[in-house]
Amino acid sequence: MAKRLIINCDDFGQSPAMNRAIMHLLEEGKVSSATIMAVAPGFEEAADWAARRQQPNVGLHLTLTSEFDALRWSSLTGHPSLHDAEGKQYRTVREFELGAETGAVVKEIDAQYERVKQAGIRISHVDNHMGSLYGMETGRSLLPQTFWKISRWGLPSRFFRYIHPDDPLLRSLSGIERPVAKAAALADTFGVPIPDYLLSHPFGLVEGETYDSFKRSIIAKLYALPEGVSETYIHPGAEDAWMLANIPQWEKRVWEFRLPFDDDFAYGLKDAGVELTHYGYVHEHLRRPRFRSAFRLIRELTRK
Repeated sequence: MAKRLIINCDDFGQSPAMNRAIMHLLEEGKVSSATIMAVAPGFEEAADWAARRQQPNVGLHLTLTSEFDALRWSSLTGHPSLHDAEGKQYRTVREFELGAETGAVVKEIDAQYERVKQAGIRISHVDNHMGSLYGMETGRSLLPQTFWKISRWGLPSRFFRYIHPDDPLLRSLSGIERPVAKAAALADTFGVPIPDYLLSHPFGLVEGETYDSFKRSIIAKLYALPEGVSETYIHPGAEDAWMLANIPQWEKRVWEFRLPFDDDFAYGLKDAGVELTHYGYVHEHLRRPRFRSAFRLIRELTRK
């Protein structure tokens, strides 16, 4: 099997600085795709651009949390269980998992999908801001409801089938193998294609980190990339005085904008034998037989 990599830009529509960076990366073909936030203040700018260009690789970034003190937003449906005392989406995944009513979440997911669709965007796939639907904090997963919705939309989704042994985030979560196997079998049963692996890297600055050390760490991952289709995500942002002043560790986002244009990164992709791909490939090639998947799901659910 070939080693294929999806590079997805999260948080499209978050802010003007994010929009400028992501638009430039998409225009130059340096990334595979981006996912747009229907609730964020920069949504209209991002959506107008994507619709005007009929951009084929913009997905839906389901957003149920609002983590930055200086950049808050509310849900589209306005249900009180989706908001904190300030009337904004919760800052943390834990608060969301503890406070959000399931029915309200499903209606909000629908509303975000409809807003992006009505904006004229050809939605390529679906993912989730901060993993708020995965149940990582309290074990309250809303993936069954989410996969059911995505199956009705006929789209692929960011989840993952296997855990890469060197992934810093996923490997740090105790007992994650069983929930991942169940969720992957559930996606297959609903007919939702997913990539093989999800590769993470630290969101913020690591102590002593520089652009060069960050670049070396990402290039090293290319050489260790498993066979199959992997997705990794970046949060690129153009330098912007307001964001640099108000968003913690904004420098990392500037680095992530710079990296895909770096000649060393381009050489690393080629030398490591990694092919950039997109969610169209996932949709075409990674769908599993639903009937057989249902039996596998039953085995996972009943296994002791």
